[in-house]
Amino acid sequence: MSLSYLSPTQTNLITFSDTCKSQTHLLKLQGGFCFKRKDVKLAGKGIRCSAQPPPPPAWPGTALVDPGTKNWDGPKPISIVGSTGSIGTQTLDIVAENPDKFRVVALAAGSNVTLLAEQIKAFKPQLVSIQNESLVGELKEALADADYMPEIIPGDQGIIEVARHPDCVTVVTGIVGCAGLKPTVAAIEAGKNIALANKETLIAGGPFVLPLARKHNVKILPADSEHSAIFQCIQGFPEGALRRIILTASGGAFRDLPVEKLKDVKVADALKHPNWSMGKKITVDSATLFNKGLEVIEAHYLYGSDYDNIEIVIHPQSIIHSMVETQDSSVLAQLGWPDMRLPILYTLSWPDRISCSEITWPRLDLCKLGSLTFKAPDNVKYPSMDLAYAAGRAGGTMTGVLSAANEKAVEMFIDEKIQYLDIFKVVELTCAKHQSELVTAPSLEEIVHYDLWARDYAASLKSSPGLTAVALV
Repeated sequence: MSLSYLSPTQTNLITFSDTCKSQTHLLKLQGGFCFKRKDVKLAGKGIRCSAQPPPPPAWPGTALVDPGTKNWDGPKPISIVGSTGSIGTQTLDIVAENPDKFRVVALAAGSNVTLLAEQIKAFKPQLVSIQNESLVGELKEALADADYMPEIIPGDQGIIEVARHPDCVTVVTGIVGCAGLKPTVAAIEAGKNIALANKETLIAGGPFVLPLARKHNVKILPADSEHSAIFQCIQGFPEGALRRIILTASGGAFRDLPVEKLKDVKVADALKHPNWSMGKKITVDSATLFNKGLEVIEAHYLYGSDYDNIEIVIHPQSIIHSMVETQDSSVLAQLGWPDMRLPILYTLSWPDRISCSEITWPRLDLCKLGSLTFKAPDNVKYPSMDLAYAAGRAGGTMTGVLSAANEKAVEMFIDEKIQYLDIFKVVELTCAKHQSELVTAPSLEEIVHYDLWARDYAASLKSSPGLTAVALV
């Protein structure tokens, strides 16, 4: 099978040189998506990209504790960027349950005044930011009957001040999109550890953020379940012990649907996740498997693994959150009920483990669960995988363009402006358009610029001739 919307050449063989080793990677890409760069040289049947030194990984295949790093007394002081979102509210639930372990010194929110006011009353942060400056008066009014009034700094500057608050040790970054980049950079420059829940920090910003984190000796702790699983598995690994990363995926709404029927699926179909209820965007990403493709890129930046050594496997039960293979072929896995609170908790408590109530943190019962199953993902059903691996190997600004184009394409699909299969085509065309402008070592300004460019370009494709004539044959 092949994707009929792709170029008549069907399959191009592209050769990328490994940035970490001298071996050569072979990547089969459908169509003409072959990321040309200024340093590209023709080499035999494929295209060889000359070696570009990769940014230093956050955790080079091992997680070791630096001795004598604790520099606070009492509960660990934290800041939360995006306190009224899903990550922020779950983080505050953890703080409320463990007041002897954590305390909140600063909160940043968007426009949910009612919830932010409740959070201020409950946790009494020293500093608060609300994105919409016009809501400051409403927030103060909501706090009029409270016995506490924090300092309030609105807008982008307020978010940055929350991220680099002098008393905080760890910043939870829960803002979605490239809006989370600048406060994360501010926190790193201030020497704060990052509890990372913002994908763009690494997918778009990895080439800039990782060297900055290394310079300031800042730890980037993954707060999503898959990368937390890997992080937990590599604790204490000796250098060079990690051989392979295995990312598990639920398979999304269409994991059991025959591939030839994808051309007819609707938005409502894509939003029927077989395991749980999530937001629309992440649910569609789960259906397309773009969520896992983006996690492959994150895994490369977090742990330094070559793309050849990062694999995806469909695991319908979503109990094993990811696995690692060691050089001696042992496989370690982290298991648990699907619950975002656990990875969030571990980013806050690391390297410690905190005892949790069995009432609010139910223990895993494997006998009750019964069985765990696995299968290889279908590259025809999920062309997102080839696109993500190709963007990752290209590096630089290409990974951010991939993510931004996908976000815009999903938005257009949810708004019923394009068909489901058009999501892949929009992303492919946007990345192909960007290849002539790819920046391998971008500045923060260039990362933000190409994120915005990708969204605009992807949006322009909704009316392109033939775009909606996508079909699988």
